[in-house]
Amino acid sequence: MKRICFGTQPAGHENRPVRMMPPLRQDGGKPGRIQQRSVRIVSMVCFLFMVSGFLTTPAGFPAGKGKMNNRINWPPGAIHWKWDRKEITFKGKSLYRYIDGAAEVYLAYNFRQVNIRRYVKTNHPDIIAEVYRMGSSEDAFGVFSLEQQDPDAGIGQGSEFGGNLLRFWKGRYFVTVLGNGAGKELEEAVLNLGRELARGIKETGRPPRLLGYLPDQDRLTPADRVCFVRSHILLNRCFFISHQNILGLGKEVEAVIARYPLGKNKLRILLIRYPTTPRAYSAFSNFKTSYLPEAEISGSVRTEDGLWTRVEIHQKLVIIVFGGRQETEAEQLVQDILKKVKGESS
Repeated sequence: MKRICFGTQPAGHENRPVRMMPPLRQDGGKPGRIQQRSVRIVSMVCFLFMVSGFLTTPAGFPAGKGKMNNRINWPPGAIHWKWDRKEITFKGKSLYRYIDGAAEVYLAYNFRQVNIRRYVKTNHPDIIAEVYRMGSSEDAFGVFSLEQQDPDAGIGQGSEFGGNLLRFWKGRYFVTVLGNGAGKELEEAVLNLGRELARGIKETGRPPRLLGYLPDQDRLTPADRVCFVRSHILLNRCFFISHQNILGLGKEVEAVIARYPLGKNKLRILLIRYPTTPRAYSAFSNFKTSYLPEAEISGSVRTEDGLWTRVEIHQKLVIIVFGGRQETEAEQLVQDILKKVKGESS
């Protein structure tokens, strides 16, 4: 992986992991502790100087106007920070030139293009804005959900803000805005720029439909983490299942995994929708054979930790509950989900 450039972290966050996406292990293994915070946000000031040859006035509009295309209106500035009138664009697999060793994550979410701009103020830290256009609103939600951990900032269709880093999604777009420093004024500028970018994205999109099948809050306490993925390697980042792709995930497959706190334990629900019913049955059968060989008939098994795992299939949908305290609890959760699914299709 190319070592791009790292700056100092904001005051008060010195012990926080640098937000840089680590290389994906091809065996699907879990990343190390420091790698858990893995969406790549680095100190872009050094990087932009290193790749200054890429910085050109964007084509298609006069410099300084801020209008990129019909999809997004870029703001000319935020408070006293002004756009430096330069832009970098990477499309498709050229993303490796920007974040070599981490591009696989975005490509797994059907990445299309990223545009990067810098906002400057004399004698103050720069602000870097990145706007990623993904294949769908579900993919934009997925990139956002993979690393969500900070408080909601009320921007876009879902957001978080911490350490002068704003992340949000809206429509097909995933956006990051990073203030490379500390201070209240910089924080306000980052949030202001994020709000203006969100306003400039005219489209909205729906989150994954699978989210609507998750249990209601009267059944379980609210999930403390929900991830949308298409890759088994990314699924393993959220919850490790197997080094191999035993569930047959891929770009045409949608998967949501939700984590629910239950005292000292964590219950997880995994929902996977396949493009065809035969593909769903193939994955269902392979999972039972590889992961739950004792559950060939009942679909449930008590694991070594004393908790229950249950798997069920309905047409193109595979449902798996990990960590049920009793077999009946796991079974009831599956039935609750099936009731929602069948109610939608009736």
